[in-house]
Amino acid sequence: MKRALISDIHANLEALRAVQQDIHEQGITEVYCLGDIIGYGPNPNECLDIVMRFPVCVLGNHDQAALFDPEGFNPVALRAVYWTRDQLERGPGGSGAVNKRWDFLGELPRMHVEPGYMFVHGSPREPTNEYVFPEDVYNQRKMENLFGRVERYCFQGHTHIPGVFTQSGEFVTPEDCSGEFKLSKDKILVNVGSVGQPRDLNPWACYTILTDTSIQFRRVDYPREQTIAKIYSIPDLDNMLGDRLRDGR
Repeated sequence: MKRALISDIHANLEALRAVQQDIHEQGITEVYCLGDIIGYGPNPNECLDIVMRFPVCVLGNHDQAALFDPEGFNPVALRAVYWTRDQLERGPGGSGAVNKRWDFLGELPRMHVEPGYMFVHGSPREPTNEYVFPEDVYNQRKMENLFGRVERYCFQGHTHIPGVFTQSGEFVTPEDCSGEFKLSKDKILVNVGSVGQPRDLNPWACYTILTDTSIQFRRVDYPREQTIAKIYSIPDLDNMLGDRLRDGR
């Protein structure tokens, strides 16, 4: 069984469509989204309309921020949150479509669990907001706590940096494993990367294919300049949010 795992779309419609096309070309029909559908990017309504069709989606911190008072957001992110809220309130399709999008966001679970598998946005300890960065492999207490909450495999996003955390204390990048990490009985935490705002110095959209035997990291190019031009045209979205798409930072 193959599943595509995507995360951190951040209202980047061009990236999402490119990833959707690649998923289709891989013959995959089941897509799980690990949160942050919206925030930062110029097309929150359109991205929500696509993700609402997926069988599984969990709550991201930017999704949560659209619903409640944001906490811990820098000024750039905060302006983007308020702009996103306004777009959702005035979204296309009339009041029925607007309410449907808000209801979808409001009903998103903080995690999705299947036997042996956990799907979250942040971490198994704090599913929506906790970051797990590659350098956390040196924080033994934190990693022991996280692995203690996982039955076998946990999949997450949030940092926008793809790779595999092993229980032995390594962070395996997609480059380290030539894009494919073989599954075993050992526990792992997997960051599936970001569709709409990669931060591993690779500007191509990133997602993961999960099979019974492996995790495959996929990179997909997309027309970044279209997204960047949209961001530049919106005063409440800082130009930096467009600039960073060119460098994957």
